Amino acid sequence: MSHTLSTSVLSELEIRKSRFIAYAIPVADRDAAMAELRRLRDEHPAATHVCWALLAGGQSGMSDDGEPSGTAGRPILEVLRHHDLDGVLAAVVRYYGGVKLGAGGLVRAYTDAIASALLDAPRVERIAQITLTVEVSYADEAKVRRWIDAEGYTLTDTGHAMLVRMTIRLPVNALENARRALVDMTQGKAGFF
Repeated sequence: MSHTLSTSVLSELEIRKSRFIAYAIPVADRDAAMAELRRLRDEHPAATHVCWALLAGGQSGMSDDGEPSGTAGRPILEVLRHHDLDGVLAAVVRYYGGVKLGAGGLVRAYTDAIASALLDAPRVERIAQITLTVEVSYADEAKVRRWIDAEGYTLTDTGHAMLVRMTIRLPVNALENARRALVDMTQGKAGFF
């Protein structure tokens, strides 16, 4: 059972004059993670390094961002794995303070920075999501929208032609019940894709 974070967390450490600002951010996928990294780089234009690791539904990645190979991204990734997290981008922004830490010191610094951010991080069970595309009549659109809101699902796309095509993001384990509910509320007229 893997978990993700219910909210972003951050922690800051100072190690031999260098500032290490660790962020752990829940993300849906690699694209969302890259957008968060761009935001962090914009927020910290003077930072020496923005090192990161990502675990997100089989999409993983890491970067030492100019630190010696294996001293930042890999240790951050190992902390995520140790905490059994998925759907999380862990990034550490470093402002170099003028004292070299050496390879072992860097590994410890990046490990400690992200571990301290995750110490009391609020976790939630990560449930696989799936999309369901349904076509309904214009008469049923408002009813289906209310049902999506009531169930806590996400309407990711809507198209209007002869019928209304709606793409819904929902937990994979709710798919069959969702199909039945849509068929029932449209008197059997819902079409699935």
